[in-house]
Amino acid sequence: MTDILAVGEILIDLTQSGVDERGIPRFDANPGGAPANLAVAASRLGAKTAFIGKVGRDSFGDFLKNTLLENGVDVSGLVTDPVQHTTLAVVSVDKTGERSFSFYRDPSADVNLRAEEISDERLKSTRFLHFGSVSLTAEPARSATLHAARRAKELGAYISYDPNYRASLWSDRETAVRQMLAPLPLVDVLKVSDEELPLLTGTDDPEAGSAKLAGYGIRLILVTLGAKGAFYRFDGRTGAVPGVKCTVADTNGAGDTFFGAALSRLTRLPSLDALTEAELGRIVAFSNLAASLTASRHGAIPAMPTAAELDV
Repeated sequence: MTDILAVGEILIDLTQSGVDERGIPRFDANPGGAPANLAVAASRLGAKTAFIGKVGRDSFGDFLKNTLLENGVDVSGLVTDPVQHTTLAVVSVDKTGERSFSFYRDPSADVNLRAEEISDERLKSTRFLHFGSVSLTAEPARSATLHAARRAKELGAYISYDPNYRASLWSDRETAVRQMLAPLPLVDVLKVSDEELPLLTGTDDPEAGSAKLAGYGIRLILVTLGAKGAFYRFDGRTGAVPGVKCTVADTNGAGDTFFGAALSRLTRLPSLDALTEAELGRIVAFSNLAASLTASRHGAIPAMPTAAELDV
């Protein structure tokens, strides 16, 4: 039985790591893709994770597969595309550590994942099925991802979702919002950032915005607030947990680490019905700490902490 099965994009983050003496930017080829990041983050913190996605038959694809294996992620659902190349994302980082993305993805392997490449055997043997909104930006990956979420729900899994907005991947804002909202009736656990909350709800107030999202039937909503920490809503109860101060090097992967850490703890419970508000506060504090460590280092997957680093 797998604790968390992540479905979606896996790619190379060409992340700016500095400039040379001539002022020319330097980029490191880091493994990335939000669902893959989450699978690694949760695995490093003790969860049993697996990944379904697609890479190209190229050196980057081999590198990504080996990265997952080295981090204890089951790759039996990772498909190699014989034609399309592995996706690239150029991640530029400003002086505060904030990121901007440019994708080289049309066409590419991750977008070419198909529903028939996702078996019921994998979907029925996981406690949580996780996905994000990047794989909803184009077909056939959109249909494949939604198929996986619906089928896993039917087979008894909890569904977790991260509507991570990347404007350059959508034709327009209205289409993005419509497609990002579409899966919400399937979702049990949602993580949304303070940047995405107003996009999806029309308000930047975590209390009001999370209440609107809860109207879709979502039991647990986590709103990440950057350095301020995180807000939660669970079965009508709300609260906030302060963040952990750090010197930011690169925020890439911090949100995935936060959510991976939270899910790694939720999978230890027999069900969401067993989650108490006190335990939820501890889970969010743990997730804030994990995210702060990732933000203090460069890269996404390379920066993610282990359980030993968090003293658990």
